[in-house]
Amino acid sequence: MEDLGFNSFCKTKESRMPVYDNNQGISRFPEFLKSECKSNLLLGSEKLRWLTPKAFLELDNMLLSINSNRVGLVKLVVGNTSAGYYKELENCDTYIDLRYIPELSCIRRDPVGIEIGAAVTISKAICALREAFRIESPSEGAIVYKKIAAHMEKIGTKFVQNTGSIGGNLVMAQREHFPSDIATILLGAGAFVNIRSGTAYETVSLEEFLERPHLDSKSVLSSVKIPLWELEKGRNSGVDRKLLFETYRAAPRAHGNALAYVNAAFLAELSSCGSSGGAVLNKCLLAFGAYGKKHAIRAREVEKLLTGRVLTARVLYEAINLVKATVVPEEGTGSEAYRSSVAVGFLFEFLSPLADATIGISRCTLSSKDAEENYEEGGHVKCPRMLSSSRQVFQLHIDYRPVGEPIVTSGAALQASGEAVYADDIPSPENCLHGSFVYSTKPLARVRGIQVNPKSQSNWISGLINYKDIPKGGKNVGSMTIFGSEPLFADDFTQCAGDRLAFLVAGTQKEADVASRLAIVNYDLENLEAPILTVEDAVARSSFFQVPPFLYPKEVGDFSKGMAEADHQIFSAEVKIDSQYYFYMESQTALAVPDEDNCMVVYSSSQCPEYVHATIAQCIGVPEHNVRVITRRVGGGFGGKAIKSMPVATACALAAHVLRQPVRIYVNRKTDMIMAGGRHPMKITYSVGFKSTGKITALKLDILVDAGIYTDISPVIPSNFMAVLRKYDWGALSFDIKVCKTNTVSRSAMRGPGEVQGSYVAEAIIENIASTLSVNADCVRKINLHTHDSLMLFHPDSSGEVPEYTLSLIWEKLAQSSEYSQRREMVSEFNKCNVWKKRGLSCVPIVHELIVRPAPGRVSILRDGSIVVEVGGIELGQGLWTKVKQMTAFALGLIKCDALEVDLLEKVRIIQADTLSLIQGGFTAGSTTSESSCEAVRLCCEILVERLRPLKEKLKTEMGSVQWEMLIQQAHMQVVNLSTSSYSGPDFSSNRYLTYGAAVSEVEVNLLTGGTTILRSDILYDCGRSLNPAVDLGQIEGAYVQGIGYFMLEEYTRNSDGLVTSDGTWTYKIPTVDTIPKQFNVEILSSGNHKNRVLSSKACGEPPLLLASSVHCATRAAVRAAREQLQSWGYHDEYGPTFNLEVPAVMPTVKEQCGLDNVETYMKWKMSTHRVEQ
Repeated sequence: MEDLGFNSFCKTKESRMPVYDNNQGISRFPEFLKSECKSNLLLGSEKLRWLTPKAFLELDNMLLSINSNRVGLVKLVVGNTSAGYYKELENCDTYIDLRYIPELSCIRRDPVGIEIGAAVTISKAICALREAFRIESPSEGAIVYKKIAAHMEKIGTKFVQNTGSIGGNLVMAQREHFPSDIATILLGAGAFVNIRSGTAYETVSLEEFLERPHLDSKSVLSSVKIPLWELEKGRNSGVDRKLLFETYRAAPRAHGNALAYVNAAFLAELSSCGSSGGAVLNKCLLAFGAYGKKHAIRAREVEKLLTGRVLTARVLYEAINLVKATVVPEEGTGSEAYRSSVAVGFLFEFLSPLADATIGISRCTLSSKDAEENYEEGGHVKCPRMLSSSRQVFQLHIDYRPVGEPIVTSGAALQASGEAVYADDIPSPENCLHGSFVYSTKPLARVRGIQVNPKSQSNWISGLINYKDIPKGGKNVGSMTIFGSEPLFADDFTQCAGDRLAFLVAGTQKEADVASRLAIVNYDLENLEAPILTVEDAVARSSFFQVPPFLYPKEVGDFSKGMAEADHQIFSAEVKIDSQYYFYMESQTALAVPDEDNCMVVYSSSQCPEYVHATIAQCIGVPEHNVRVITRRVGGGFGGKAIKSMPVATACALAAHVLRQPVRIYVNRKTDMIMAGGRHPMKITYSVGFKSTGKITALKLDILVDAGIYTDISPVIPSNFMAVLRKYDWGALSFDIKVCKTNTVSRSAMRGPGEVQGSYVAEAIIENIASTLSVNADCVRKINLHTHDSLMLFHPDSSGEVPEYTLSLIWEKLAQSSEYSQRREMVSEFNKCNVWKKRGLSCVPIVHELIVRPAPGRVSILRDGSIVVEVGGIELGQGLWTKVKQMTAFALGLIKCDALEVDLLEKVRIIQADTLSLIQGGFTAGSTTSESSCEAVRLCCEILVERLRPLKEKLKTEMGSVQWEMLIQQAHMQVVNLSTSSYSGPDFSSNRYLTYGAAVSEVEVNLLTGGTTILRSDILYDCGRSLNPAVDLGQIEGAYVQGIGYFMLEEYTRNSDGLVTSDGTWTYKIPTVDTIPKQFNVEILSSGNHKNRVLSSKACGEPPLLLASSVHCATRAAVRAAREQLQSWGYHDEYGPTFNLEVPAVMPTVKEQCGLDNVETYMKWKMSTHRVEQ
């Protein structure tokens, strides 16, 4: 960060600005300026007050005044980070900032412990504990400080640690039952808290504090005291004694923003037993939290059981059973059995290494949890080394320079500096209003009315727009596709939970969001049939959408004959797949500005401005030439900014039309997650026949697709699903596909729509066959890969010539580069040597059909030689603009001016999409829009070069050399038309092609928690001759990581009414730096020239996402190893080789398949096979 002036203007003898420290807040306020603030600060407005007392006396007076005047709701804050979790509590009238009361920010250390002020940030507490450990390290009890600090590093983000306070976290745990890590680990350390009530102080144990009623308005939590534990001096000084302390957490992310499923902290004072040599637990503190109770607890019955006893197998077995009975989540918590199971695993991990080896419990079964490696000398925290290594490999082609070069993404510097303008960055016009959707929470109901809640100030609200406000001549339409339209608003009857009911308009976005959240919808449910919420319900009531015959895929071969040839058959196996949310960085956003003559200008973050344009015109009842939609760039789309962007922009346009004022919206994340729909859930039932070698002879599928309440693009899902499933030679392929209409939010296109599901189902079938035959699944995959002859049978329109089929080459090359054979042996050896961790390895191929769609383009050369380009494709972050710039520079460079290659690329500017400037833009979707746009631009440049060539030859003859600028100036003077447009439309016979790829992934599973770690992923992908290898590598890696989210992390949940409940970052976890592969290797295969592709390139936006199923399959392989181990311990039926590992394979799912009671089973097996003292 550059110096902002403080160092240049500091007062004489004042210290200069310190260098950035990641343990501190981002901005530092100079002390000399702080000292000039003599009195408490009061920031006030009509809506709220912010008070900053600098002493306890000032705080007492403020609270007394507030209580006597009955001034609304009051909130005591330090960093106010609770606002990120408890958003519904942000309706306070007064905030009191406690950061500047000195007593609350003190850290004091004495011989009996360390006292940390309640306003001390988590980061400062970590530093203080680390320093205390360094000073007290000769003492046994110092380990407690180090372990607490190490655990705190895993809480929240660095920003939260730098801002949130220790006291605030504990108060949230007590008052709001926040599933706190800090409360649990401090409880396990035997911490105390100091409470100030008026002028009196009270010290109570943290356990008592958590149990107490909420602090009253006169009381403040002032500090936390963590004792320095010392070993008690026994009578026999020769007895060995030791103090142990450990903390645990099981969370979706190891180091990210994720609440734990369960956490724990254990402290034990041990001594050796002279007679047996075993360990005696003289004292222990066992704390469990975040598992579904109001707050963290001490497991006192377990402590009582263990205290004073020699730790034997029998004692340990009794303890873990008592833990299971003690740590019981409240009903409705979710994953209740899993949480109890993990609590058992934590205690087992803590105590089992302490047991005498003679009882048969190995000290080596669990790895050490020493966190020393995470810290540098002096106690400073290292940045976690999440990604160990990566490798990107590609072949550089210079035939079409600068096409094919790894040029930096266009606009990257603007994005990195925050200067790139997105739709929500456009300054608000004068008198601009803001909107927010009111949506239904019922799946099927009459809407009797919508009332504004009295808690939201009525003067905020400018209007409540619904279907009745649509003007004469307009239509209640919110989106349109070739399959039909979807209404903008529900009428008097809501069809699903998440249905748009109204559009509330207010002065600011926050006011609109608050008012819409508090709006009261009156429903009438009388005399209504039950809603259809599942595909099974839809089948029972014959509720389906029709798939046009031209889109319905064709079967292959004779299923009955194929089954007759099979040695083995599997009948009616089931696979279920749920939805996935888009989670773009930029949520849905739009700005509508009324213009003269009944016109409307709309700025929309959309993948299809053309369709937004048409929808708005129909809704407000004006000709399409009265509407202009502008899209510069989109902050991530993945399909969610296609159909689903239309109602957002249309609602803004309707409100602006009705109110005659500009209206804009930035849809908050919760509302967007509820209304977005996302990927199509499915239920698949299949029957398959196969030989003893694993060769498949026949496959039949019955597929139920949950489309939601409206068609959207759902009729294309069957063809997409089957196209990708055909990556294997199934022998004969038969299917029945039904697109079900349900009372849920309509599903839409999501990156690889239908294709992700089809590819995964293919792998699930392969895995089932392998389990049945007790062979490696990758061997079954290999034997069922296509030959070119079978490929032509399953992909008759896109198989291409023999040299174009590269999957066999990819399979063999990847096996070699990923060291597959050697690693398979290493995985097997690892699994033999480790009881509580298992590894799996899997290689997954893809065969993906892509369709090149028409696209428009325009190229204009200005007088100074600079070039302006318009294309129908939208820049979503996929590098479309970059590739178009490269193509423009290449194609215009064919004019062969002197010194042209060096600077022509810098002369090109791609401008925003404007539906009145360039029509027929279509959808930016299906991965091929970049190449289509490039082809459109190439055709434009070809025309311009032909127009310029005669003049260039003439000038060259006259002058000997021709510079670009000179040529263009002369062309303008001679009235050469230097602007042209084109529309690239490939022939139907050549608009499809196949791309291929494969990925090898290795995963490690923790059998005690169900946690998974992706150790390594290797990808080899056929990109043809890449237009830009740097862009394509980024697309491959990004798609793959998004696939990891779908297959491993992103749990999509709904309530009994079908309303989405995974509606925010706290409940829906996308991949982060700690969940991607530790070693990530990507190679682009250059597969040569092809006349029917744009400069022989292939698309890469969507297909690599399908390869992430290799992570799921590797996890499955690790789970299979765990189940084999369970069988060796005495389980023979329940945990067989055939099982269904659900998608996503989140921790509770993995743990369940590995055995929720695997610890108890292990203990019983050990005690029965080792006849020892128990």
